[in-house]
Amino acid sequence: MTGANINDCKRLDEVLSAIMVKRESPPSRRHKHLCADAGYRGADNARTIEKHDNIAHVVSRRKEADIKRRDPTKKARRWVVEVCHSWFNRLRKLLVRYEKLERSFVALNHLAAAIIAFRKVPLQVNIIYG
Repeated sequence: MTGANINDCKRLDEVLSAIMVKRESPPSRRHKHLCADAGYRGADNARTIEKHDNIAHVVSRRKEADIKRRDPTKKARRWVVEVCHSWFNRLRKLLVRYEKLERSFVALNHLAAAIIAFRKVPLQVNIIYG
């Protein structure tokens, strides 16, 4: 764990080494794919990603915006952690920690996770009259 003022790309090797889920690699798919933003661009990060048998997908925001403009149905490929942070940042109460007690903050995080999961479930309106 590092301070909030340290860029994520500085600890890329440690993050990729700490992945707990080991997958069997079938012959047709030997590599894993890592979707990241432009902060992970650079020779050192490319070597680190290749060392861990990953294929890097680093797209700049401008190129991503052009792709989305051409086809609005395509979604941006993001690292799971970035997507999760984005979902939680939409809930403004959690963006800045105002709670003094840890249990209150943890409870709000659990509530936020439940709200996020509930929003992902496709709802079907089934109104029965009578």
